[in-house]
Amino acid sequence: MNERASALADRYVARAYDLRMGVRVLSSGARVIDAGVEVPGGLEAGLMLAELCMGGLGRVSYAPITLAGESWSGVQVWTDHPAASCMASQYAGWAINPEGFFAMGSGPLRAQARVERELFEKLGYSEQASRGVLVLEGRTLPTDDVAAWVAKKADILPGGITFAIAPTSSLAGGVQVVARSIETGLHKMDTLGFDVARVVSAMGTAPLPPIARNDLRAIGRTNDCVLYGGQVRYTVIGEDDELAQLAERLPSSTSPDYGTPFYDIFKRYDNDFYKIDPMLFSPAEVWLTSATSGRTFHAGRTNVDVLRASLFGG
Repeated sequence: MNERASALADRYVARAYDLRMGVRVLSSGARVIDAGVEVPGGLEAGLMLAELCMGGLGRVSYAPITLAGESWSGVQVWTDHPAASCMASQYAGWAINPEGFFAMGSGPLRAQARVERELFEKLGYSEQASRGVLVLEGRTLPTDDVAAWVAKKADILPGGITFAIAPTSSLAGGVQVVARSIETGLHKMDTLGFDVARVVSAMGTAPLPPIARNDLRAIGRTNDCVLYGGQVRYTVIGEDDELAQLAERLPSSTSPDYGTPFYDIFKRYDNDFYKIDPMLFSPAEVWLTSATSGRTFHAGRTNVDVLRASLFGG
């Protein structure tokens, strides 16, 4: 995935002007793609970030979606490699926190650094590449010191690293978070003890949020688009009884924290993600199709009332 994503990054860099992106090469040789910190970025830059996050093994596009009979602008994502592209790459599980810097890291370089040891041991996945991509959710551009810190963790030369970064409240940053509809459900499956390697294909959609006035509000809006508007279809190797039970436990509505905008939930817990019920983080509505029997099991529902309050409520 690192080689795939690096090749994708090369193509996007060649079109940086079209995508309203900035590109710089640090003295260490690390490359930084700015998709919304010091430049406008935009919708196409958001697609770039999302595809880089998935290590080149997922496809992302814009599509109209229907929620409660209404037409919404949406982000559609699909992959035939869910465990690798979503859990080993797209999941924002690596805290990039050298002194004086912080951002959440996603993308295929996670699979080389394997800092999240327990997760990667369960996935049984690793990479060893000479160049790799790390996508950052933040608003401070990485420096040579950050590149050196990442390079040491990932056992790679700084010159082999491509960083791509955008704030959550930017157009591109919002897109790449909302494109996590599949990944969010896989992460909950893993939390429930289900082997995500048994998910063989997946397709998901979620509404496209308007940009917010700050990153905290944007975190609320992007999460709500998945929690209350995400619709995901998984094809899974499993028996009917097992998938029926999993489907019932999977949607966000199974959490006691469900039912209000994420920003309000976040404030209720003093801005501490780890105090929020982990069962909340999943799509609103899911379909699980057995790859053996062909039967499909459905659970959950979208909630346009909460979405309207979050996205358009002021």
